[in-house]
Amino acid sequence: MPVPKVPDKGSATRRGFAVLRVAIWEEPWVFAFSVAASMLYGAMTVADGWALGWATDHVIRPALERGDTTFGALAALVSLFLGIAILRAIGVVGRRVGAGIMQFRLQATYRRRVTRQYQKLPLEWHHRHPTGQLLSNANADVESIWFVIAPLPMAIGVLAMLAFATAAMFMADVWLALVGCLVFPLVFVANVIFQRVLQPLATRAQQLRADVSEVAHESFDGALVVKTLGREAAETERFRAPTYALRDANIAVNKARGMFDPVIDALPRIGVLIVLLVGVGRVRSGAADAGDVVQVAFLFTLIGFPIRALGWVLGELPRSVVGWDRVQRVLTAEGGMEYGEDRLTSKTAARLDVSGLRFGYLPDRDVLRGMEFTVEPGRTVAVVGPTGAGKSTMTTLLTRLVDPEEGSVKVDGTDLRGLAQGELADSVALVAQTAFLFDDSIRGNITLGGDYTDEDIWDALRIAQGDGFVKTLPHGLDTKVGERGTTLSGGQRQRIALARALVRRPRLLILDDATSAVDPQVEARILAGLRSVVQEDATAATTVLVIAYRKATISLADEVLFLDEGRITAQGTHTELQQTSAAYRELVDAYEKDAERRLEEAELDSELDDLDEVKA
Repeated sequence: MPVPKVPDKGSATRRGFAVLRVAIWEEPWVFAFSVAASMLYGAMTVADGWALGWATDHVIRPALERGDTTFGALAALVSLFLGIAILRAIGVVGRRVGAGIMQFRLQATYRRRVTRQYQKLPLEWHHRHPTGQLLSNANADVESIWFVIAPLPMAIGVLAMLAFATAAMFMADVWLALVGCLVFPLVFVANVIFQRVLQPLATRAQQLRADVSEVAHESFDGALVVKTLGREAAETERFRAPTYALRDANIAVNKARGMFDPVIDALPRIGVLIVLLVGVGRVRSGAADAGDVVQVAFLFTLIGFPIRALGWVLGELPRSVVGWDRVQRVLTAEGGMEYGEDRLTSKTAARLDVSGLRFGYLPDRDVLRGMEFTVEPGRTVAVVGPTGAGKSTMTTLLTRLVDPEEGSVKVDGTDLRGLAQGELADSVALVAQTAFLFDDSIRGNITLGGDYTDEDIWDALRIAQGDGFVKTLPHGLDTKVGERGTTLSGGQRQRIALARALVRRPRLLILDDATSAVDPQVEARILAGLRSVVQEDATAATTVLVIAYRKATISLADEVLFLDEGRITAQGTHTELQQTSAAYRELVDAYEKDAERRLEEAELDSELDDLDEVKA
């Protein structure tokens, strides 16, 4: 049976009931259990009215007329009400437990679906959607869809209670029941008005929740910029606007609900008054018994609860529909990677072929165009180019984070688009300039849950020149690094990220300026370590493509590719390009001068710090 469809258009009530059908389809057995328990509660609540009418006619009224009663009558009365109370309590517990299980299971299910879709969608899709919005989709929006589940089984169960109560009222006195039921059309009209008022308010409130999440995430993520530039007050003010807007939107939603609830609560009470007024006249005329009037009046007070329960469900429907629409925009987003069935069977260093590559983030604005080059197995190739030439974009294409608009990237002669899912990650590793570490231990950040021995981890750290500082940490590999690795320096984080790639023994290693935070000597030792591994163990041979800026790093490469304006404009050794390409020579010399200037500034700062310490 296919998943029920939720129409894209229509009233909030109609679309909301379609969302409820999806919930019932997803969790039919839990829903059936909770509804059955709710119906038991409703039946026992109605039985209270029948028991009250029976007690009035058979116990209370005869006792008042005779002046006494019997033990048997009292025992029957107590047993009757006690039995009804126990069964009603069982219904309440079952209803609440079932509704809670159903609600939280649905939330967990849809959070997993949203997260899986995030993993499936390409990086370019994520670039177009703020992180705060994505967090809101997976959290607040999913919750808002299924808030309506909490009162749903109760509302359906009390519909049975409403049917039982209405039938009991008609059995007691048809005319009194007809008089009381005049309230129902008024309830319908009140609900229609409420839905039309609440839906736009709920839509705005849900969007503002995402806006607040976006600003908050951006503020926390940019704490370093905010602190160093003294922008705390300005950032607080920036956060104030969407927060106050959300406050006002939530107040508007609750004002609408605050107006709706008293109306729904008052209508049954008005019905009770009408029933009592008409009932007194019918008792006086002999057309009805006092027990019948008491029973009908009591049952009509019970109708208020079913009506309120339905009101709770109807009141949550607009919010549920808004959350559904926002989550479905993620779940139905297109652009997921398609995979083939090809495998990379070689165990030696990979060969990389790039042919006719073209890619751009915006229409008619190519970042890369006509890019072509080949990296032979086991060689170390440096890619050099000015800022904005497309170096980082190239790495995302080489690791298939995005697909090219034209051309192809091949590893061992196989187009990346033809590889089976997960196959590329087993052979190719990318280490980015900004090293991301999880709030986990050193070991956890390197293995990421993979099955690697401590010996494998230490070997990777040794090549990445990170084994020395890790050994000095309080708990070694088990040392926690904090969120984003805040307890480590930039260079230490880069070396952990490099070890994370190396422990997987990649056949093609791509370094996107991944050693920019370490000094040139350490960087040279890292590249030398990679070369020594290749020489010692042919099965561990790795082809290395490094985005480089430092002359010392570039000179270690077997070959250099000069990338300019999205194309490889020159190719050869560092010495050859120095002689044949003026643009390359000027760029590398400029990088070198900048590096020397920064080194001199760092040495001067160190000398000033030493002088301050001496004065102190």
